[in-house]
Amino acid sequence: MILRRAILLVLALLPASSLCQAAPGTVPAGTPLALSTDRNYPMRAGEPISARLLYPIYADNQLLLPKDTVVTGSVVDLHSDRKRRVNAVLGGDFTPFHIPQVRFNQIVLPDGATLPLAAGSATNGTPIYRAVAPPPAKGGFLRREFDSGLNAAWGDLAFYIAPGKGDRFLQFIYGRLPYHPQRIEKGTSWTIETTAAIDVPAQPASLPPDDSVPAHKHHFWDQPELPASSPPQDTGAWIVQANLAEAISSETSKSGQPITAVVAEPIYNADHTIAIPQGAALIGAVTRAKPARRFGRTGVLSFNFSQLTLPNAEPQTVETRLTGADSAQDIALNSEGQAKSKPQDKIIIPLILALMAARPLDQDSGRHGGDGGQAGKDGLGGAAGLGLVGTVIGLAGGSPYAAAGIGYWGAARTFYSRWIARGEKIAFPRDTRIVVETTPRRSAPMTPNPPPAR
Repeated sequence: MILRRAILLVLALLPASSLCQAAPGTVPAGTPLALSTDRNYPMRAGEPISARLLYPIYADNQLLLPKDTVVTGSVVDLHSDRKRRVNAVLGGDFTPFHIPQVRFNQIVLPDGATLPLAAGSATNGTPIYRAVAPPPAKGGFLRREFDSGLNAAWGDLAFYIAPGKGDRFLQFIYGRLPYHPQRIEKGTSWTIETTAAIDVPAQPASLPPDDSVPAHKHHFWDQPELPASSPPQDTGAWIVQANLAEAISSETSKSGQPITAVVAEPIYNADHTIAIPQGAALIGAVTRAKPARRFGRTGVLSFNFSQLTLPNAEPQTVETRLTGADSAQDIALNSEGQAKSKPQDKIIIPLILALMAARPLDQDSGRHGGDGGQAGKDGLGGAAGLGLVGTVIGLAGGSPYAAAGIGYWGAARTFYSRWIARGEKIAFPRDTRIVVETTPRRSAPMTPNPPPAR
């Protein structure tokens, strides 16, 4: 009798224990992994690097690697960043800037187990900016220009009041020195592709969110969250997260160029059947590509998808709108899904540098401060042009005209870069994470996939 009760108890607990486990699976070769560091690292070869997954990884519509899974590797080489070096030297900074080449080789699972990772080296590390389409704009041209300027002002204000302002100020001071240490910044991101399949063992299922924990208060300096996948509405619409299968750019792409995006996360119906499986393809085209031009005119890029191709099924005709995207540049999306560079402040910074450059020429107020007051103004003018090097030259030269000339050099460089130079291009590399809202063109909703036979 005791043995029978023990067997019945074990059989009763088996279903419950299975709910606490995520089934094993295989991440296929060619799967993109978006990684981001959560602290600063020294810029040196051999430095160990730890990063976290920005997005969960699915295979066969099954979650295998949750978001924030740790991936480790190291810096394998340093390449000279020639363009940045030239620009820095023109501003009095002689730091030998480098671009790190990083190779990730291990995945740390939530239970502490490790898996070998085979992937190519990554050299395009850069912070990822998340763009989210706003609601349709209200008002006319003047209202939109006012909102654009206000957003630029909020961005400038965030530099002074957002968390980490002390570290940013220290890096600003370092940037005025003729030589300073370089580092891999916190938030640097890479997207790599696996070159071999990864067998992931069963893992404890993730716990549901704790509603008792208060939600984080959103501040204007926080990165916006990409729209999450959601069940279809009455109109048959879905929010689909996908990865671009090829690179597109405002400089090289042409209107009508075909593009493809691969669905990265499955979409479920209200009855928990799969509506859009992971691995489905969105087929579309570039609708507008305008290269960046002189006088700060940025590039423009827009694209949409017209077909949704499900595995072993006929393509479905859809309408889409880009509602979110990751980018190495700080871009903005309009309500129609068109991507442009965020506007930058073109007045305040050049004006401040011009005022600093003019200080050495202010001879009247210098008479009340003696030679010390004039030397201070000479140093301030030189700092506007060449940082600490300009300050030393301005103090040692003894000529207010030389100090002012150095300062005006810095103001002219800033004015040129913001008003005359070519604007920023818009580029989305291969495997860029995008979010599109897709709805069918026909009135009938999409036909969901039937539940798998058991």
